[in-house]
Amino acid sequence: MLRERILTSIIGLPLVIAAVWFGTPWFSILIAAATIFGIIEFYRLANLANSKPFIAIGIVWSVLLLLTPYCPDAHCTSVVMTGGIALSLVWLLGKASDSMAFSNWAWTVGGVVYIGWMATYWILLRNLESGMLWTFWTLFTIFASDIGAFFIGRKWGKHALARVISPKKTWEGAFGGLFSSIVISIVFGIAFSLPLSWWQLGLFGIGINLLAQIGDLIESLLKRNTHVKNASNLLPGHGGILDRLDSLLLNGAFVYYIIFFFIK
Repeated sequence: MLRERILTSIIGLPLVIAAVWFGTPWFSILIAAATIFGIIEFYRLANLANSKPFIAIGIVWSVLLLLTPYCPDAHCTSVVMTGGIALSLVWLLGKASDSMAFSNWAWTVGGVVYIGWMATYWILLRNLESGMLWTFWTLFTIFASDIGAFFIGRKWGKHALARVISPKKTWEGAFGGLFSSIVISIVFGIAFSLPLSWWQLGLFGIGINLLAQIGDLIESLLKRNTHVKNASNLLPGHGGILDRLDSLLLNGAFVYYIIFFFIK
């Protein structure tokens, strides 16, 4: 498993770096592809929970959200969200004979909000001035969290972090990921000349790490509730796209608002 995990990372990481480097449209295409596969995996888990989300609506709705950063009107996101809710509710009425209709609708909206809407912040982040540097900083800090937690937890992990949700996650791994995030956040932040002091870089590194670990636990809870180990087997050694997105989804919004409130 470790060998497959490393091999997948060696192949996938350069693609991610290239997409971030070249920006539009390549980065947006990458985010769109990850979102679509993530939505499909999310709805697959819903099927295991005996629900049948409106897959086509969820995918189209999410893609429209990903296009809103390119809309000149500030109300585009609100229009897409409101329109999506209204249309999906109309669709729901056509499924009134299905006793699980409302549950199916809830899963549909949940996938769009959890994956489609949150993924939009990564496009917003990359489209900012110096967005490439901010995106690299965020990604490297998250990767450091994942790598530190994985290897330190694997080597020294003994005390369960959240036994009910994910028995294999440990406090040792969590602190290893936290330390790695702080170090990489400071090192790369200084190397990229980001307009943050070293203590701010460390503080935001803590925030990125905590959100990455919370996102990971959220997806672990989702998988536990649907009785699966991975969202899919698309990425050997890692699981599915959703298994990689879990630590990213909350952090795109977090860093975007860091810049909005502390930099601008």
